[in-house]
Amino acid sequence: MGYKVAVVGATGNVGREMLNILAERQFPVDEIVALASRKSLGTEVSFGDKTLKTKDLDTFDFTGFDIALFAIGSSATKTYAPRAAEAGCLVIDNSSLYRYDPEIPLIVPEVNPQAVHDYRNKMIIANPNCSTAQMVVALKPLHDRARIKRVVVSTYQSVSGAGKEGMDELWDQTKGMYVPGQERDPSKFTKQIAFNVIPHIDVFMEDGTTKEEWKMVVETKKIVDPAIKVTATCVRVPVFVGHSEAINIEFEEFLDEDEARDILREAPGIMVIDKREDGGYVTPAECVGDFATFISRIRQDSTVENGLNLWCVSDNLRKGAALNAVQIAELYGREILKKG
Repeated sequence: MGYKVAVVGATGNVGREMLNILAERQFPVDEIVALASRKSLGTEVSFGDKTLKTKDLDTFDFTGFDIALFAIGSSATKTYAPRAAEAGCLVIDNSSLYRYDPEIPLIVPEVNPQAVHDYRNKMIIANPNCSTAQMVVALKPLHDRARIKRVVVSTYQSVSGAGKEGMDELWDQTKGMYVPGQERDPSKFTKQIAFNVIPHIDVFMEDGTTKEEWKMVVETKKIVDPAIKVTATCVRVPVFVGHSEAINIEFEEFLDEDEARDILREAPGIMVIDKREDGGYVTPAECVGDFATFISRIRQDSTVENGLNLWCVSDNLRKGAALNAVQIAELYGREILKKG
């Protein structure tokens, strides 16, 4: 049995990646449509060995479609997601619009698959923030074993998290360092991103945290356990694709680094590459195009009673966005649609 699927925002980075992953994972599709704004009408996008022409989102009727994968901004999602949901089509939304609605499940399939049954509340499932998604995949199996009390995370987030404009700005500024007349001032980012790091993602909040940092706190609590304390510092770095995170975890019980390594090796969605030698770890350049969340540098933290440090890397356009959305669609198809 195949499904009728719509990809909304099919011409953007995440939308194109959704189409790629649906094809790569051989998602059971009877019919698929690529939707975009009117200005992108007729733009061609790839789905496996097929080429799709985008249709107009504004006039599209979702009636009869099973799943809609949304990869557009929050303001547009606010207009079109309810239309799809009211037509009986499940919306899997990659924006931040619905993540904090208590009636809407926020899902990472390796972590809280049981939440898929809450789709009935509003026919909408939210996809978490890219930095949260990869972190909770690593936290959940360790939390099940030793109960996490507190997490301190510093992120090193690629410019693709800011969309095509962010990638273009890094490329143009890098060229401008070497080609006279090609210099480009910051526009997408608040400061120069080429050969620099910027400790600022999203807007500042009253307490001095940024909204990206707040998202990691709130989403981890919603997905894993509301009792976990989280503090985050989110940093934009001059990498095109792939987010990295240095994660410090404090547990209620002692967890030996060797046992933690074994637990993570057996956990779904994780690949452990952790050799204490030159190059015995994963960097963002090596994770691009991969489905896995990579874990390296697992080691005891001797400054607290029950602490571990680890390094976490993932392709943010995949696990942080498109892949997680497709995995939710797979979960929904398996647990809800097939069971009637």
